[in-house]
Amino acid sequence: MNPFMKYLGVVLLLLGVVCLVVYKFTLPHNALLIAAMVLEVGGILAYIFINKKID
Repeated sequence: MNPFMKYLGVVLLLLGVVCLVVYKFTLPHNALLIAAMVLEVGGILAYIFINKKID
């Protein structure tokens, strides 16, 4: 398996945080909140399932 695959969940979480920061300081649109929610939940699930499969 790709050695960077186990960090996919963390990357998705960080992208979700970036969406929240952009929402807070520049563009207050609900689409950013929805994108952040999807990225956060997807990142948590990816982190759990990918690391369970690796170990």
